[in-house]
Formats: sequence, C-alpha cells, structure tokens
Amino acid sequence: MHNSTDELLQLGDLSDALDSSALQRARRTLKSLRPAEVARLLESSPPYQRRLLWRLVDKSIEGEVLQELSDDVQAQFLRRMNTAAVVEITEGLDTDDIADILQQLPERVLREVLSGMSIQDRDRVESVLSYEEDTAGGLMNTDTVTVRPRLTLDAVLRYLRRHDTLPASTDNLIVVNRKDQFVGILPLATILTSDPSITVREVMLTDVDAIPANMPDNQVALLFETHDWVSAPVVDINGQLLGRITIDDVVDVIREDADHSLMSMAGLDEEEDTFAPAIRTTPRRAVWLGINLLTAIIASSVISIFQDTIDKVVALAVLMPIVASMGGVAGSQTLTVVIRGMALGQVSRSNIGWLMSREFRVGLFNGLLWAAVMGLVAATWFGDITIAFIIAAAMVINLITAALAGAFLPVALKSLRIDPALAGSVALTTITDVVGFFSFLGLATYFYA
Repeated sequence: MHNSTDELLQLGDLSDALDSSALQRARRTLKSLRPAEVARLLESSPPYQRRLLWRLVDKSIEGEVLQELSDDVQAQFLRRMNTAAVVEITEGLDTDDIADILQQLPERVLREVLSGMSIQDRDRVESVLSYEEDTAGGLMNTDTVTVRPRLTLDAVLRYLRRHDTLPASTDNLIVVNRKDQFVGILPLATILTSDPSITVREVMLTDVDAIPANMPDNQVALLFETHDWVSAPVVDINGQLLGRITIDDVVDVIREDADHSLMSMAGLDEEEDTFAPAIRTTPRRAVWLGINLLTAIIASSVISIFQDTIDKVVALAVLMPIVASMGGVAGSQTLTVVIRGMALGQVSRSNIGWLMSREFRVGLFNGLLWAAVMGLVAATWFGDITIAFIIAAAMVINLITAALAGAFLPVALKSLRIDPALAGSVALTTITDVVGFFSFLGLATYFYA
C-alpha cells in the first residue's frame, strides 16, 4: 500500500498528464487506496493537484473520501457541487457523517439538499442536525438495532438473520420498551452463549447509563475512555432512544481536540488547510498577529517609562529580554499542563487552589535556581554586583508570576466562556512581558537613580 502511495506522489505535476499514460496510472493507483488514504493524499497536495486528483477518484467512494477530509478541504469541494451532486455523494453514508458534510453548506443549499433526500433519510439527518455539532446528539448515528425485553434470544437471532448486514461497530443490541425508551443493552456475546429459550429481560444489562443528547463531546470521549466502550446509546431528556455513538466517532473527537489545543496556541483554526492559498491563509493569521502586536505595544510602553534608566545603564538593554523570556517559558509550561488537565476533566474549582499553591512553589524554586545562575553570569559579564542582584530578583518575581498566571488564566477564561487554548497564550505573554520588564527596570531605576 505504501509503494502505491509513493508511486502516486512521484507522478510530479499531474496537470501536465491529462492525456498521457501517467493519468491512467494515477487513476489505477487511487483505486487501490482506501478512502481514508485517498483523503490523506488530497490533503497533502497543493490546490492545483488536489482538484485533478479529485476528478480521478472513483465515483463510488467519493462520499467516503469526502467525509474523511477536514472541514476546510471538504468545504472547498462542496462549493463546486450542485444540489443533485451532494445528494448523490452522500447516499449510503452514516447519518452522522452526512450531517457533518451538510453543516459545511450554506443554509439555502442545505435546505435544497434535504428536500432532495428520501423522507426517511431526511428525518434521520434532521434529527442529528437539530443538535450542536460538538454534542452527543451531533455525534450520534441513528442507525440502530433495537429489541424488546419480552423476546426470547431465539427470536432475536431469527430477527438478526433477516438483516443483510449489521451497522458498523455493533457490539450490543439496544433494548427499548414500547415507547422506544432506553431500558438496557444486550451484548452479542450474550446472545451467542446463552440458552435460546430465555428472554432478553433475563440477560440484558440494565446498569449501563445512556448518554444524554446534549452532553458535550469531550465528556462523551471521557466516558468511552473510562468504560472502554465500543458503542453507547444516546437518549433525549425523556429517555427515548435517539441513536448511538461508536468508537470511530470518539476517535475523531479526540483527534480534533488535540488539533484544537495545538493550533489554538498559535491562534489558528484546527481545520486550517495546510495547502490553503495565501489569499485565504493571510487574513486568518493576520487577526492574531494584530492582537499580538497590541500586546507587544503594551510591553514596549512599559519599557518607555524607564527610558532614562536604560540610557544610563546600557547593560539593562542587553539583559532585559532574558527576564521576559524566562517568564514566558515558565508560564507556558504551567498553562499547557493546566489546559490539558481541564481537557481531561481533572481540573476544577475544587482543586485549582492546590494547583496554584504547587505552581507557586515550582516558580519560587526555579526562580531561585536560575536567578542564582543568571546573577553569577551578569556579575562576571558586566563586573557589577548591583545589576546581578537586579536581574536575579526580577527573575524570581517573574517566574512566580508566570507560574501563578499560567494556572489561573485557563480557569478564569473558561468561566468567561473564552477558549483557554486560544486566548491563554496571548494573555500570558502580555502578563510575563509587562511584569518582567516592570520588575527589572523598576528595580534598576530604584538602585541607579
């Protein structure tokens, strides 16, 4: 499989091969790849190659390839499709995957696509679209196999044999009452190993809680991790079965959360297309560059207050970036640990006090250690004990401040409904720069005035 991928990547500029044998080789190679591998190849190609490769994708797997693509790349292809093409390409996909694709469309086009579906498919998709994308309801698939408690296992087996296939990742049948309310689950292993004459009620598991449709997707992922689930039922506020979530959906949530944490630290969208044109990438990055510029101006304004002191002691300009840099690194370490803990559900108001106390001690110990080292370096470098003391004291102050800010900021931002991963690093940099410069130059002004 890897050799096939390498061959395709070595075809060079496929746009020059429209009427050559290289194009046919590319088509054959694409047919040998799984949908997820084709999607990965599309995302790894520049725009002009990406459009050509999409034309070579087999029509029968276009929908599967499309649902494997990131939202940004997915939207690029959807914008070029008419309503009939979108309806055709989503046929046969799971309901949750169809909903994910349709959410990339403008409202007008979305309504047209839904009207072009069969009544049954439309009802299923609309039930998923009625929930936020990052909730259990937005993740669920409505394709479930349900049974009633009064049935015998023999009757259940006959019922299953009437199906050509079972939905993917089916490890349990969902037991519901006459009102379609969730009652319990019946593992397939239990059906195969139990006496066929006994009823579902006798062997079903009732100690399994269904997932509320409005539960956030990160909490759903945590439940799957805790209980080692392969699938889980989803219910509404009345306990009525709506659908189920499978492990493949949860893996997507975990991956998206990881991408979000990584990209947000740089002020970027987790769905950012690696090969997006400059005209689209530039404005997205410009926003946070502008915010960063504003914070840099704030830090520079602090420096300007002590301009006379810097003019007197030129060594201050040499050493000043060290204080801010050390604070920035120390704060980022704490910020990363706390944001990760919050994502895993480990950090709350009940234990944030202990965390801040721990980070204060870590900041103090590291501050004293590296202050001593930097003090010796400064004394040797400039032959001035005073400036050695100033930078050592400023480093202790800034490292403690950075540690406390790194622990407190994510909790404070989350309480204000601001994404800590997105805004935390910018706020932290501002704090460590301002405190670092102010403490260093303020002490210098006091001793050299």
